[in-house]
Amino acid sequence: MSQALTTIRSQSVVLRQANIDTDRIIPARFLSTTVRSGLGQHAFADWRRRADGGIDTDFALNRPENQGRSILLAGRNFGCGSSREHAPWALVDAGLRAVVSSQVADIFRANALKNGLLPVVLDEAVVQALMQRPDDELVIDVASGELRTPAGEVHRFELDAFARTCLLEGVDELGYLLARLPEIQRYEQQRHTESSHVL
Repeated sequence: MSQALTTIRSQSVVLRQANIDTDRIIPARFLSTTVRSGLGQHAFADWRRRADGGIDTDFALNRPENQGRSILLAGRNFGCGSSREHAPWALVDAGLRAVVSSQVADIFRANALKNGLLPVVLDEAVVQALMQRPDDELVIDVASGELRTPAGEVHRFELDAFARTCLLEGVDELGYLLARLPEIQRYEQQRHTESSHVL
């Protein structure tokens, strides 16, 4: 990751389907690359195009009014299936920064957090209500763990402290450690000095 994620302010793209798996998010034929850029054009590839290869203008991500929106409202059990990290890569490259659902698969959730995509889990009734108003500008505050609506509703979501820190700093686990390398080196030097005195 390189971009800190502090506040997401956007209208929503709605995918009502439940059990959207990672093969639906990014089909296996696009997994040969280790480069993240460009994967966004293949996100939901089999839904974005018709059988004849033409663009399906009815699919949510293809609709003009949804262009530039960075919050995805999805059906229950989003990201199930295989553990491919390409799934969050594709969603982030497509411009999405948060997925809101009543259930997000564990492995997808972990991969998403490592790659700057915020999974927000809310009650099913809340998600369904949000889906009725996709044009509402939602505000997701990473630091406070809150999703706020224009009507003044505040919905809290769980986010562990380490994941929150990484998102706010725009780093993954390795980046987090590298940012603290001077502290680690000082600690190691101090331990080395102390052990030398004991000998």
